[in-house]
Formats: sequence, C-alpha cells, structure tokens
Amino acid sequence: MTPQRVTLITLGVADLDRSKAFYGALGWVPTREMPGEVVFYQINGMALGFFGLGPLAKDQGRPDATLGTGAMTLAQNFNTEPDVDAAFATALAAGATVLKAPEKVFWGGYSGYYADPDGHVWEVAHNPFWELNADGSLTLEPVEI
Repeated sequence: MTPQRVTLITLGVADLDRSKAFYGALGWVPTREMPGEVVFYQINGMALGFFGLGPLAKDQGRPDATLGTGAMTLAQNFNTEPDVDAAFATALAAGATVLKAPEKVFWGGYSGYYADPDGHVWEVAHNPFWELNADGSLTLEPVEI
C-alpha cells in the first residue's frame, strides 16, 4: 500500500442540508449519507464528505471544540478557460461567494476562487501545462527534483 495517498477529505459544515443543496446545485450526487450528520460524495478514486460541525468534533474526540475552516484550497481543473468560467458561474448561482473572479494568472494559467456557504475555498482553474484524463482526473508524472 502506498503511503502517498488520500482516500477521504471531510469538511465540517454548519448546516448539512444547506451544503447538500449547494453541492446538488453544482451537479453533485451523494453516494452515502447518515441523515443529520454526514454525507459522502464519490470523486475520482476517493470521497469527499461533509460532516456537521458538532458531530465532527465529537467524532474527533473533542466534543467541546469550536471547529472552523482550515487554511486550504480545494481545486477543480478544467480543459479550457470557458469551462472555468462556466463552473464559476454555476457555483455563484448556487450561492457561492466570489473571492477572485477567473483571470489569467502569473504561472501561465487561468483561475478563480470562490467560497462555499461554509467558507471552504475552491479554486477553478485551467492549467495549460497539465493534461487532464478523460474522466477529469489529474495524473502528474514524476519528475526528478
């Protein structure tokens, strides 16, 4: 088993129903759910879960903790700049907050940022240096560093 892997990302949310509605408006379909506590989405060989803040703190063994959002960005890459614009517009229509509208960026690509209703940050990007697989996943070939 390779140690360099992620099988599940879980984000704490204040209102699970609101999160399900937001991601549903983006076209996401839940795979499994424990009503009122957690919902899981299958995504390209791994899963993304949304867990109510209270139940998540309890599950972590710290039921009195006040959980917030972390300093991280989730990202979706697309094949074209118009695809980025369309994904960004869909997120805004679903209730996302604009952080940075898509634009050409210093590293040679095109990207923008939005926050979901709980403040989790998403980047939508086109990286002309990365070719996406047919299913939209990304495989970075190793390079010597």
